Amino acid sequence: MIALSPPSLSYKQKLFLLGTLPLIFAVAAISLLVAYQSRQLAEREIATLEQTLIEAKKDELRNYVTQARNGFYFIYGSAPPDDEVAKQQVKQILSAMIYGDEGSFFVYQYDGTNLVSPRDTRLINRNWSGLSDSEGTPIVDELIAIARSGAGYHSYLWPKPSSGEEARMITFVTSFPSWQWAVGTGVFIDDVIATVASSRAQVEARTRATFIYIGAITLAALLVVFGSGLMLNVRERRLADTKLKALTQRVFDAQEEERGRVARELHDGISQILVGIRYALDVTRRQLGSENRKPPAMLDKGIESLSGAIQEVRRISRDLRPGVLDDLGLGPALKALSEDFTQRTGIATEFDTVVFRNRLDGDAKIALYRVAQEALTNIERHADASEVRVHIRGDRRGAVLTICDNGRGLPAKAARSAPNAGIGLRNMQERMEQLDGALSVTSTKSGTTIEARVPLSHMLAPEAGASLSGVDLEDASP
Repeated sequence: MIALSPPSLSYKQKLFLLGTLPLIFAVAAISLLVAYQSRQLAEREIATLEQTLIEAKKDELRNYVTQARNGFYFIYGSAPPDDEVAKQQVKQILSAMIYGDEGSFFVYQYDGTNLVSPRDTRLINRNWSGLSDSEGTPIVDELIAIARSGAGYHSYLWPKPSSGEEARMITFVTSFPSWQWAVGTGVFIDDVIATVASSRAQVEARTRATFIYIGAITLAALLVVFGSGLMLNVRERRLADTKLKALTQRVFDAQEEERGRVARELHDGISQILVGIRYALDVTRRQLGSENRKPPAMLDKGIESLSGAIQEVRRISRDLRPGVLDDLGLGPALKALSEDFTQRTGIATEFDTVVFRNRLDGDAKIALYRVAQEALTNIERHADASEVRVHIRGDRRGAVLTICDNGRGLPAKAARSAPNAGIGLRNMQERMEQLDGALSVTSTKSGTTIEARVPLSHMLAPEAGASLSGVDLEDASP
């Protein structure tokens, strides 16, 4: 079984997490604390509101019962317990005291028999002892018990006369002890419940809104952190790219300086030594010939090999740093490079230029020459071509060097990933990037085209009074 190691985070990812995770945790903790405290405060406020509304309902019920009792107390106060006429008068008065859409008075005897129920006459003269609501709360027995103890409130579910549906009711009941009556009235508190539910819904809405605001602020903070990190990253990347570009340019300059030094050493040192040795061998051969002595065959072969070595040293010196590039310019240097390529490989090479008004600076000359040199080396080694065309021209955007061959082209993978496929192509690309230029490679089965473009920033103003009529790039010495 292969154990998979967890993916490692980059330094930038770790830095971003270090900056954002504490913020996220802090905001989450604050959000939970705010939500908890808000909910607790809201529940207390809702409970206070509910209690206030219910107390107001209770005071209202007490006032109704007091007013009703005052209305018939002159009858009840002077009537004996067995005065049926007085009882009938009081029952008529209570039956007529209907208020609002749902309000009325009720009377129960202590044994549970209903005497007054103007909203629901089916209850009258029937014993309802043991009656309970749908939740199991005793109704009539509890009302009679409260009345026996003096007066009080009771809450239960009762069908609304207007709809027949059960709703929460609060009842105030008092006692007529001499008649053994429990007299009271009640009001439905569904409006209180609706008010409390609305308040609770508003609290939930405010809580959700608070979470949304906190989330929006957190998101904005994260975006600020991300944006700041991105800006810092872009700034640091640009600074790093600038430093890397400067370092790469210093490397290229050091390479060119070292190539120039080695080329001079080869030309002025080793080449001169070899020429001196060849001259000494030639003198020796002539002296032997003047003495009628036949020079050894090895001497002739050595002189011939030495001549080849001298030519090779000169070629290497020219490839390292061609003097014609510094003395005559890019055009003649490319022309000499093409002619030497043809002479060395036997591949037909065509070189042509197009007139343009500006000349190239030193960095651009060296870069384009190295691109052409690298391209011709790749053609010699890999292209299997029979024809090559080297073309340089100028336009409004800068100078363009184009090298085409009729070889077998680049491999498919290398062509797709060019110009990052090989070391040579990468070197060309880096040289163009140092000049803010561009390198494009187009390869098919019938050949490859490399185009190197240098921007106008590396073009120098034409010399004053110079006539460009009929002058090509070689003559203009870019």
